[in-house]
Amino acid sequence: MTALKRLTGLCVIQVLAAALLMLPASDGMAQAKFKLKLQAAFPSSTKFYEGFELFIERVQTMSGGRIEIEGHPGGAIVPAFEVMDATARKVLDGGFSAAAYYVGKNRAAALFGPAPGGPYGFDMMDYMGWVHEGGGLALYNEFFKDVLKRDVVVFPMVPVANQVLGWFNRPVKGWDDLSDIKCRSTGITGEVMSKSGMKTVNMAGGEIVPAGERGLINCGEWAGPAEDLSMGFHQIWKHYYLASAHEPATVLELLINGEVWRSLPKDLQQIIEAATWEVTFRYQARTHWNNAKALEELVKAGVTIHKTPDSILQGQLKAWDEILKEESAKNPFFKKVIDSQRAYAEVVVPTRRIVDTDYRWLADYYWPEKK
Repeated sequence: MTALKRLTGLCVIQVLAAALLMLPASDGMAQAKFKLKLQAAFPSSTKFYEGFELFIERVQTMSGGRIEIEGHPGGAIVPAFEVMDATARKVLDGGFSAAAYYVGKNRAAALFGPAPGGPYGFDMMDYMGWVHEGGGLALYNEFFKDVLKRDVVVFPMVPVANQVLGWFNRPVKGWDDLSDIKCRSTGITGEVMSKSGMKTVNMAGGEIVPAGERGLINCGEWAGPAEDLSMGFHQIWKHYYLASAHEPATVLELLINGEVWRSLPKDLQQIIEAATWEVTFRYQARTHWNNAKALEELVKAGVTIHKTPDSILQGQLKAWDEILKEESAKNPFFKKVIDSQRAYAEVVVPTRRIVDTDYRWLADYYWPEKK
């Protein structure tokens, strides 16, 4: 082989080597597998947990097995109210929790889902609109990163709305009739209801039924008919009040440790985010159907279904107005978030009233309420 041929061959090899180095790492980082350990803040018996399991299944399927998720129910690794902190400390890679559980750390937490009145008339769709189109997601992440100083990434996932007032051991006639009741009620909802004189107790979902059985509380609130049936409240209390204004737009949340999130390739991040959307809207559709079946079953079990008195609904919103005003005056981040929500609501909510046909009007035409 001549020197020229040897040189030519060497150049070809160098060019091929350089080209290989420039190829996308399709079989490297992009194909790396990740195993995540997540825990919910809710018992495995709840419908919420079914949403968590659906999320796990969708992520694993859509990622082609590149993400494997080890999911655990509330209390399996850490107590239910400690899921967020455990995620920030990387005891967990992530969690499925509720913003209402952090109100004790900063009351602005109440604005990310469980705000009374929506707030400002939000339903679940309005809340999701504010989060994804009105700047809410940036504020949500700012809340964890800068206010709570926790390195976690958050996405809304699994709706709870519209929550019912709750379960009682006797009929209640109005706002003033709540003063001698001891009720499980978390976060800002507890503060709202306590303004009626109600004695509220903060406890995780799995503790409600045992506390009711022991007589430590004589009232409990959780979510809605399907969720409440799965919890077994009807075995203790027989008076069920629907609906309520204390949490009309609540959506739970997926938390991922910030370091873990940043380690994931962009396509896997987008798969996780897409799965939160799918699970949220599939769960909402499923909830309407499950609630209908659950109400029938509750009536057969001897539960009396009551319409929540208007004075309770009005009392909730007036109490919230007081809390909102007081907290805005002393908590700059609370004010920043609530101002953002009000700016979005004052455009969207009135417009929807013009554009949308009232749901109750259509329902009354086809399915008039029985007198």
